[in-house]
Amino acid sequence: MKSIIKLLLSFIAAVLFLSSTVCGNEASASTPVGRIQDSVKILREMSKQQDAGTMGELLSEAKGIAIFPSVIKAGLVFGGQYGEGLVLRRDPGSKKWYGPSFATVAGASWGLQIGAQSIALVLVITNERGLEGFKGNNVKLGGDLAVAAGPVGRRGELGTDYRLKASMYSYSMTKGLFAGLSLEGAAITVDQNANQVYWGSPTTASKALNKRATGSKITPLINEIEKVIRSAK
Repeated sequence: MKSIIKLLLSFIAAVLFLSSTVCGNEASASTPVGRIQDSVKILREMSKQQDAGTMGELLSEAKGIAIFPSVIKAGLVFGGQYGEGLVLRRDPGSKKWYGPSFATVAGASWGLQIGAQSIALVLVITNERGLEGFKGNNVKLGGDLAVAAGPVGRRGELGTDYRLKASMYSYSMTKGLFAGLSLEGAAITVDQNANQVYWGSPTTASKALNKRATGSKITPLINEIEKVIRSAK
């Protein structure tokens, strides 16, 4: 029991350390508008990477996208990750966007690890099963839904079988470089408080993702996503 308590205290200390160093100036990101603004910045940064072409190609046929501008990953033997973000649904036929619904991602890990960092995460949702997972209150990645590392490279290098591999593809970046982030066992949960603040009343994820993504708050993000899609053509 004492060893477990020590591990928990180590993890708490790591999270507190990261909060004071990496995220000290990002308090506004926890608000719905702050998350949208940070999502715009992350997509803009990712699109500048040389290997980002296939991300835009995937988005051109995607059912949706989930963006977590800052996933805090920390650990001292026992570790974990936590991030706040948003989800948008896309109708491939009309090419119209719906949402957002706000969400959190959290997970734990065990093993030799020490330190802390902040990683930007983008999930490209490729099919209806993946989209349905975000409409519920809680979905476990790697368990309920298969997640694969997003292919990188120039447009046209995806191959013909990529759609069969996963319900969603992940792209993550830290310090301007594409980075690895294990999502096995991580849980995505609807952020009901953020949904209520943004929409002005209690709103389920399913209901939010059926609302057209219009208005001055969300339009900059929609424009940035469309820019990423166009750049892949």
